[in-house]
Amino acid sequence: MNLSSAAKDYCETRWGKVPFDLSQSDPEFSVLFANFAFDEVIQETRLDEKTRFLAILATLMGCQGTEAFCDLVPAALKSGMSPVELKELIYQGAAYLGLGRMLPLLRAVNRTLEQQGVSLPLPPQATTAPEARIEAGNQVQVDIFGEQMRGYQNSGPEETRHINRWLAGNCFGDYYTRDGLDNRQRELVTFCILAAQGGCEPQLVSHAVGNLNVGNDKALLIDAVSQCLPYMGYPRSLNALRCIHEAAKSQERN
Repeated sequence: MNLSSAAKDYCETRWGKVPFDLSQSDPEFSVLFANFAFDEVIQETRLDEKTRFLAILATLMGCQGTEAFCDLVPAALKSGMSPVELKELIYQGAAYLGLGRMLPLLRAVNRTLEQQGVSLPLPPQATTAPEARIEAGNQVQVDIFGEQMRGYQNSGPEETRHINRWLAGNCFGDYYTRDGLDNRQRELVTFCILAAQGGCEPQLVSHAVGNLNVGNDKALLIDAVSQCLPYMGYPRSLNALRCIHEAAKSQERN
């Protein structure tokens, strides 16, 4: 089995070789994966390169694919993704994966960026003052999910209301209000993180709706899942597609 001309061109343009360093130890698998991921899959979808890498890197973060994530960083930067956008993608993962799964990736990517000649730390991206973060975060919730989210931080049973306050202030106020990525990009990142980690289907449906609301239409979400399938496998990809269809049907009913 030989590397297809399309896969070879794609890999050489972005890495100078087939990524993942498997061509010597596992040459047959290396060709199988490259022909699928870097030829067949890419031919099937219409995502621009930057959006493709945004989705794939978010997926690798969700499934804890730290080594693969770092191997793809040079190509992501060549695709037009800035170091700020890359780091904002990772910071976004703190809210949806927790520090335990995000920290090893952050440290590894810091090393990779330094190898690429990027000076750290990067410029600050915060736009919200601590005293305004809850209100600012709730406004983002309204912008993404609709007016029914107004005042969400003050809703729910008293014993768990602090979680709703944290969702508004921390998840949305601390992260979504930052510069570097806009709401469309952050919602796509969130959707891919949730899809790849699995077991989050209720939240995945909600964020599929959020994506539709901010302009990431059904076709774009299906394209994103298709691009990410080689990295998270078929079961979670099929679950994600089901959630997209469920979200689209709910939109049609409304």
